[in-house]
Formats: sequence, C-alpha cells, structure tokens
Amino acid sequence: MEAVAALLLPLLLCALPGHGRAQAGSSLLDLTHGIGGLLPRLSRPANHSRIHYAVMFDAGSTGTRIHVYTFIQNKLPILDNEMFQSIKPGLSAYVNSPEMAGHTVRMLLKVAKQTVPRVEWKRTPVILRATAGLRLLPKQRAHALLDQVQHVFDESPFLVPDDSVSIMDGTNEGVLAWITMNFLTGHLSPQSQKTVGILDLGGGSTQITFLPKLRKTIESVPSADYVARFDVFNSSFELYTYSYLGNGLMAARLGALGALGAKGTVFKSSCLPKKFRDEWSFGGLTYQVSGDPEGLSGYKPCYLEVQKVVQGVIHQPHELQDTSAFYAFSYYFDRAVDAGLIDGERGGRLEVRDFKRRAKEICNKLTSSPPSGPFLCLDLTYITALLKDGFGFKETTVLQLTKKVRNVEASWALGAILDHLHNMKIHRGDETFPNPVTCDL
Repeated sequence: MEAVAALLLPLLLCALPGHGRAQAGSSLLDLTHGIGGLLPRLSRPANHSRIHYAVMFDAGSTGTRIHVYTFIQNKLPILDNEMFQSIKPGLSAYVNSPEMAGHTVRMLLKVAKQTVPRVEWKRTPVILRATAGLRLLPKQRAHALLDQVQHVFDESPFLVPDDSVSIMDGTNEGVLAWITMNFLTGHLSPQSQKTVGILDLGGGSTQITFLPKLRKTIESVPSADYVARFDVFNSSFELYTYSYLGNGLMAARLGALGALGAKGTVFKSSCLPKKFRDEWSFGGLTYQVSGDPEGLSGYKPCYLEVQKVVQGVIHQPHELQDTSAFYAFSYYFDRAVDAGLIDGERGGRLEVRDFKRRAKEICNKLTSSPPSGPFLCLDLTYITALLKDGFGFKETTVLQLTKKVRNVEASWALGAILDHLHNMKIHRGDETFPNPVTCDL
C-alpha cells in the first residue's frame, strides 16, 4: 500500500500570549528530510501494535462524512490509508427528529467497525465536528442533535474523548483545511518557498485561507478575526482566513431566491428554467421554488440576483496574487464536474472566467435546452460572483479543482484529527492566554 504522507508525532501546537490578532503557535513535524522524500511503499508491519487508527466525522450542512485514518508507527508515524464514506442529508435536516441524526451516525460507524480491527476499537478515538449546518441552527436545536450523536458514541465500542462531539468554529475549518492541503502538497517542508491557498465551498458556509505576500493584506483586514498565526518548521505563518456563514452554496440559493426568513409562498428566480416548479429542502425546511414564466431569464438577470448575496458581505483581500496557487474543493469541484469543465476523477485547472463562460452558456439556454440539474445555472453564476465580486479574483486567476490529494479527501478533516490528537487550538481575536505553553523547537 502506498503511504500518503508522513504525519503525526511530534505535532504540538502551543498557544502563545498575544493581543489584537488571532494567534496560535505550533511545532509541526520536526522532520529531518523534506516531505517529498517521505512517500515510500510500505508493507504492513507484522507487529500490529504499531498500527493506530482514528475516526473523524464531518457533519456538514448537506451530508455527513466519515474518515477512518490508519497510521503506521515507524521511525516516524505515517498516514497509510483513509477510508471515506458519506451519507445525505446532513444532520440539520433532522432538526425536527433528532433521533434520526443519531441513526445516521450509527450507520456510518459500521464503516469504522469494518475498517478498524476489533482488538483496536477501545483505543481508537471517534470524533465528530459539525460545521455550518449546525452553526445556522438555534443553539438549543443544534445541541439536541449533538446529544443524539453523543449517545451513539457513548454506546459504541470506540474510545470517546471528552470533547468528542462539538460544533467547529469557522476559522478552525479554514485553517485546518489549509494545513492539510499544504502538507499533502508538500508545501510545509523547510525547503518549500511557497504555499497554496484554499477555497472551500460548503452548503452553509465558505472559507478562504492563504498566506499573504504583502504586509498590507494583514494590516487592512476588517477585524482581527481575519488573521490566524502559528509556527511550522521554526517559521511563522500569519494567514489571512475567514469563514462566511450563510455564503455556502445552499444558503446562497436561499439568498438569491429571497427565501431567507420568508414562508408560505413560491420563490421565483430568473436563474431557474421558466417551466420549472418543485420543492427544495435545506436545513430542515422545504421551499416551493420555480422559474419566472412571465419574467426575464438568462445569465444577466440571474447574475443580478446572486450578486446581492456577495456584495457588501465578502471582504476583498488587499492581494490575491496570480502567482499564488489556490486549491478549490467541495462544491467548487462538484459543480465544475456537473458543468463538464473538469474530469470527476482527476479534477483539473480552471481559470475563474471558465465558470463565467459555462454559466452564460447554460443560463442563456434555460428555455431551449434546460440543464440536467435545474439549479446549475444559479450555482455556476453564484460561484462566478463569489470569486469575482466577492473575493476579487481576476478572471485569469487559475484554480486547481480537486477532490483528493494523494488519495486523501480534500477537506479540513485530516487537520482536525491532528487537532484533536495533539491538542491544537487556533485562537481568535483579542483573547489572551494566562498560561501559555511554550514549544521546545
């Protein structure tokens, strides 16, 4: 089996005292060789006590995913394998029947039981982190869902840590995805001079995280919440990062349709085929949606609808250098596949204007040639507006669309399991820490 990457011990993130900026310190992977040389072919050791497992649940707004990681303890622990499965809808869809949320997790736990040997169950941690789907719910309702998950975990044969079930902060989501992607792409080695930025488009929220090249980018942020700082390989990283709750793809549909907080009506859109009418559900609510038989349709009126969802909401960083590589995943990847822009297995590189071009082609043919997915025009147009009018990318900016890197899912999940295993904390804003932990680097 091909090892994906050398990871884990000794990864320690140490909180540093400070003011004004979101801060965290870390000593990440004190390796003696570059990451590029750490991808050997390994045979499974005869001593199975050297194999360790960890289970991470990603409870997103549109689905729940399980990642079962296998680590091999060699001279350095190595991430040997990831088993991944997902199920729809997300936990928030069961807001009126929380017991079904527990049932969903119980079903996915079967994957862990099939992957992890029975003898290892009692020392294999199982963790769930919920994202925007639950962040959008009232706290009482979100916690009712998490209580059901906690009950399932407690009755399972796996190791259940004290903080096994929680809602993840949006900043953590972006930073952990950045750490995962830069590690898997080999950009966290001491020799690396560049890093990659990440763009994650979920159902309820969207994240942007990158390492600025200009100091003005950090100095011009709207608030301290846009910055996270930590150390890797004795180098300090000060990231621009932010999570926009309500600007994920599904939440953006609601905004474009004018359906936020509204009830008892049919929500029409020029982004939908004129003859289309159906029910659409998100976040435990069902909406009546349709095209506008008597109104305009096509790319231009659709763009005006989605533009209002991003303008004045999304901050444009001072710099988004064309030379900085950005990896885009989740719904960026899915919709690019649906639109025929990239291969569903290999992914591919796209310019921002490729989304715009394809959105125009599909939206302007809604009447004569309706797309296979009625929301494809709206979704592609929103992605175009988010990238251009929201974040301020140039039309010629190249994005790497991906689902997996070295056979590992492109997401925050791997970073999150490291976060748990090594007690990593990413702190925000003006908080101070009276008992700082120092790193022996």
